[in-house]
Amino acid sequence: MLPRGILRIPCRSSAAAHGTSTCDEYSAAWSLEVGEGWITRRLDVAVRAQGWSRDLSLRRDDAARWSAEARAAGTVALPAPGLSADVDLDAAVDCDLGLCPVTNTMPIRRLGLLGPPVAEAELVMAWVEVPSLRVLRSGQRYGSHDAGRVRYASGDRGFQAELVVDEDGLVVDYPGLARRVDEEAAPGR
Repeated sequence: MLPRGILRIPCRSSAAAHGTSTCDEYSAAWSLEVGEGWITRRLDVAVRAQGWSRDLSLRRDDAARWSAEARAAGTVALPAPGLSADVDLDAAVDCDLGLCPVTNTMPIRRLGLLGPPVAEAELVMAWVEVPSLRVLRSGQRYGSHDAGRVRYASGDRGFQAELVVDEDGLVVDYPGLARRVDEEAAPGR
């Protein structure tokens, strides 16, 4: 997977981001809007592959209700994209896009995990599975050891990691998934 993302932080409590990733099986593009208080407003994702495609527009309105519009074309053995009626996202404040460390920034910022150690907090996320774009409820935990190190665990998927973050709460190193590369030192530059 070759990910690339750009994040704009226009003020200290909101952001907008977009990015792409490519692997042998598919390519994905996404855009994210985060409102006041680092709360998800919108996530749009498109996945393209030989013979199939998926699109998802996931939104959280001012009344904290989640909605999704999804489209699938072609044939592929994946779960249907979108948000099914039986998925309870009432407690979810954030989205979490699979294979995308940028979406870890919202809970890191909102929970104040950039300073002294903070005890773990239990959260519910609207987790977007990639490449299916199925939206699932995901119980997650975030806490911090010290400035620059965040503990992350997904109880639903049995995953945990220690994330290295910068002073803005952006992931610098996500073991097994992503590591920030200096643009000047990147291959092909």
